[in-house]
Amino acid sequence: MFSKLLALIKRIMIKKTEKNKSNQVIITMQKSYNVLFLSYDGLTDPLGQSQILPYLSKLSELNYNITIVSAEKSSQFDIHQNKIQKICDDNNICWEPISYTAKPPILSTIRDIITLKKKVIKLKIEKDIKIIHCRSYISALIGLFMKRKFNIKFIFDMRGFWADERIDGNIWNKSNILFSEIYNFFKKKEIQFLEESDYTISLTINGKKEIESWKGLKTPKFSVIPCCADLDHFDYNKYPKNLELKDKLGIPKINTVYTYLGSIGTWYMLDEMLDFFLCLIQTKPNSTFLFITKDDPQTIYKVADSKKIDRKHILIKPSERENLPNLLSICDAAIFFILPAYSKKASSPTKQAELLGMGIPLICNSNVGDTDEIIAKEKAGMVLKKVDLVNFKNAIQDIDKILSIDKSYLRNIAIKHFSLQSGFEKYKKVYDELAQ
Repeated sequence: MFSKLLALIKRIMIKKTEKNKSNQVIITMQKSYNVLFLSYDGLTDPLGQSQILPYLSKLSELNYNITIVSAEKSSQFDIHQNKIQKICDDNNICWEPISYTAKPPILSTIRDIITLKKKVIKLKIEKDIKIIHCRSYISALIGLFMKRKFNIKFIFDMRGFWADERIDGNIWNKSNILFSEIYNFFKKKEIQFLEESDYTISLTINGKKEIESWKGLKTPKFSVIPCCADLDHFDYNKYPKNLELKDKLGIPKINTVYTYLGSIGTWYMLDEMLDFFLCLIQTKPNSTFLFITKDDPQTIYKVADSKKIDRKHILIKPSERENLPNLLSICDAAIFFILPAYSKKASSPTKQAELLGMGIPLICNSNVGDTDEIIAKEKAGMVLKKVDLVNFKNAIQDIDKILSIDKSYLRNIAIKHFSLQSGFEKYKKVYDELAQ
């Protein structure tokens, strides 16, 4: 009798222990994980709103406590601070901005790095940060320091070959000894970021392949996550072609509208895009080139005038993100040529996703990011091997085929490659693996 009682007590104790262990596992899984996202780009910048907050908002719904430290430009911060703060508050994200400084060059960046570093160390101590997720190279300097000093997990979200972009874009001149030294410094750091990070994120498969070809590099853990878009916002189904808007803008209803979306600057080949359009209107005079940009219109008009393109064919309109789909609804195709420099192997233009989501085919050039892999292979437009007169004329012969591509097909290409959900799932996989 006594032995049976002992056996019963033993079985009860074993079950109780198993139950406690089970509860302990559940508690562990529910315990939140503190992550610090560090960006030298501002959340109040357009890219901050489209390429940072959407992912982190979804991750914060899981068991990740997100804190964002960003460097904010005063011109954008004054306008958008309240909007961004509300987004963060609504998604239980803690936002710790600092002021971005631009002058004097180089010294201002060093000062910003010191400010960011102090804030990050303070937050690490206060919040027991477990992962630091660094967007691009300036932020990664601090991420590498935190990894070495505190042994926290470090994500190098590289966003492209930043030092090479500065050279290719003529922002740094390597013949200047100071810029040459800075370039060499960051190329050395680039290897350290790659080898010491717990995860590296590349925007393109092409960029990943390039890194893996570097001799002697200890191949890091990689995830390829392109610049995605909110395809619920950029959805042509919600914005039927707005002929009234076309009329209001002074565009003849019979005209085919080609668009360029975004800023005109370092990488975008304005001369070549206008050369292509000049060839186009010689064959198809009922064409309008709509530039959707906040840049100075005179920059575009000056080049168009030099090519003797009648201004009746050119329209330049700025747009806030909220109204952008409505403006894109009148567009039939998009033109964008990007300088095919070495650093552009790792480039993923955000506009690709937004335009395809709106059912707009793309006319672009080769050797930029994964353009050849996606746009050419998926037949979502035309990819020119070279931007010259011969290729322009050949492309224009097939322009009607491009204009007739089904909008739903193009949108499905966007969903396949560039949806926020697919981007979020890839980021979640990285976070979950590091939180093990």
